[in-house]
Amino acid sequence: MSPDHDPGPAIVVGASSGIGEALARRLAATGRTVALVARRAAELERIAGQIDAAAGRRLAHVYPHDVQALDEAEPLFARIEQELGPVADLYFASGVLLEVGPEEFDTAKDRTTFQVNTLGCVAWVNAAARRFQARGRGRIVGISSVAQDRGRLGRPAYGASKAGMDTFLESVRNRLWRKGVQVTTIRPGFIATEMIRGAPKVFWVISADRCAELILRVVAAGRAIAYVPARWRLLLFVVRNIPSFLFRRLNV
Repeated sequence: MSPDHDPGPAIVVGASSGIGEALARRLAATGRTVALVARRAAELERIAGQIDAAAGRRLAHVYPHDVQALDEAEPLFARIEQELGPVADLYFASGVLLEVGPEEFDTAKDRTTFQVNTLGCVAWVNAAARRFQARGRGRIVGISSVAQDRGRLGRPAYGASKAGMDTFLESVRNRLWRKGVQVTTIRPGFIATEMIRGAPKVFWVISADRCAELILRVVAAGRAIAYVPARWRLLLFVVRNIPSFLFRRLNV
């Protein structure tokens, strides 16, 4: 953490599993108060209990919420600040990756994907941006994906939803950097979570805890965009520069 950063409470949206859970645990391990936000209340309670037991005091606070309920983000953010104090960091780690067949075009699935991955991020980032802009400080971190770079065959809505998230975060970053607010976009590769269970062709897989460790290093360094792990940057540079007439033939 940079010496001039306010070590106030952090919000982790998507804290019931995977990267979000790992981030919440690591933030609390530094003594930070953490608001755990996710849909599965029982999982949040379990994680909060483990965090508090390890700390020997109450650091984790549970706030059940479905990110598809976009209108709830603003009042819930206000409630968290009323109960815990001014928030210093927002981590948006919520995400969904639905199974989509190679010849399937399902608008209901696609709507859910965009509501969670893109619009959920928009709602929470807007709530944070308004407050952080007024205070002249704060950090916003969005967990995107390496899938945002090209239109792949496998899950069209997933890649597009992450691309939308990336572009939105860049716009917010360009608005807020003059205000002293840091906005960081994280593009993880394959992480050992439920999302990739049973998925073929995975490689360079790292644990959610290792991913969280690398994310927190990037954030502390004040980076704007980072691939996690960093070796994905070179691979995705190559992928982005494959001509479309060749890329469409690749099952990636």
